[in-house]
This record gives sequence, structure tokens and C-alpha cells, in this order.
Amino acid sequence: MKKNSLLILGVALMLVGLIGAIWSCAGPQPAPYSRGGGTWGPGGMMGPGGMMWRGGGGMMGPGMMGGGFYRTGVQRISFDQATKVVEDFLRNRNDPDLQVKEIMEFEFNFYAEFVEKSTGVGAFEALIDPYTGDIYPEPGPNMMWNTKYGMMSGMMWGTPAGPGAPMTVTEEQALKYAEEFLKGYLTGTKAEEVERFYGYYTIHVVKDNQIYGMLSVNGYTGQVWYHFWHGPYLRMKEFED
Repeated sequence: MKKNSLLILGVALMLVGLIGAIWSCAGPQPAPYSRGGGTWGPGGMMGPGGMMWRGGGGMMGPGMMGGGFYRTGVQRISFDQATKVVEDFLRNRNDPDLQVKEIMEFEFNFYAEFVEKSTGVGAFEALIDPYTGDIYPEPGPNMMWNTKYGMMSGMMWGTPAGPGAPMTVTEEQALKYAEEFLKGYLTGTKAEEVERFYGYYTIHVVKDNQIYGMLSVNGYTGQVWYHFWHGPYLRMKEFED
């Protein structure tokens, strides 16, 4: 074998080894889950870091600049402070039809669910950086599947577009698809409390009678998208109408 060929082969083997090392450091990668010919995994249509969202300092992805994933030695905001961020957001938005339904605290972020008073339907979901207090649209289904307030409607927290066609997947079917997904991906967990949004459903994942995480189900295709960006659950507050 010629010297140049040996050099090319050596470089190729080094690159393969490097990619393997990076993949191993990323932790176990769950296999995609299939149903009815469709294939999907916890990243849905895009993987970790692939979704862009708006923070106080511009655009970012999960765990990137300004995110709460990797902060050390910085004071974390309290639940009351996160609640005030949500209240300020609603006041500045000045939409009398919107209200917050619940705020959840996870290790990596605070999560807020906003609903329409007139319909009771979920409007959109938001995350709050636990260190900076920045509030921004939750990535994933909230941005890609939301037919009224999301990017696919041409809006993102702007003036709402039309709600789109009625969803063909029922709440019961969404819960079934979620359970099927969890059996293959997170054994020992179950799906509870289906929340309807425009174009999709968001469902709590429960383990040992405690919230473990969240996932969403597309209201037209039944595709499941696990919310991998939250981290361990800490606490929650629900708000009255």
C-alpha cells in the first residue's frame, strides 16, 4: 500500500475514533420509537441544540449561551421571582385573553403554561432561565407544532394566527401514543394529565406518583416528542382561573 493511502486510512480511523468518543461522552442515545410506519425519538424532528429560541440576549439553543444548563457559582432565582417574570410578561403583552395555568421548576429551567381564558385551550409554553430570569418560547412542539402561536403559523408570540384545521388525534389517542412511547423509552413511567394546545397535546410523565418529565403528541400525526431539556423536576404551582 502506498504511503499516501496509509496516511489517508490513518486519518480516517482517527476521525472515526474521535466521533465515537464524542458520542460516548454524550451519554446513552435512545433508539427511535416506531408506530404505524413512522419513526421518531425524544428529539422529534430536530435533536439537542438543533432548535433555536429567543432569550434576553438573542438566539440560543438548549444549554448554549445564557442557558441554565451549565451555570456554576451563580445565584439561582427563586420560584417567587420566576412567578414575577411570568406576571411581568403577561402585563407587558397586554392580552386580556391570556393567563398562566401552571409554573413548574426543573433543574435546568422554569416552565410556564399559558392558556386562553375564552377557550381554555393552551396557547403556548415558555421557559425561564433559572439564573438570568430571561423568558423565551419553549423549543420543540411549542415552536414547531403550534398552529396558532408557533413558528409554523408564521408567528412566535406575536399576533395569533388562525388555529388551523381541527386536530384528528383525540386526547384518548394521544394518551395511548404517549404510553406506547414510554414503554419503549422510559420503563416504569406513565402518562398523565393531557393538556390541549393548538396542533398538539402536552402530557406529564409520572414515575412513583411524582412528575418525572413531559412529552408532547402531534395532534395530526401522533408523533411523540419528549421534552429532554428540563432536567429533574423540583416543584410546581397551579393558578386558579
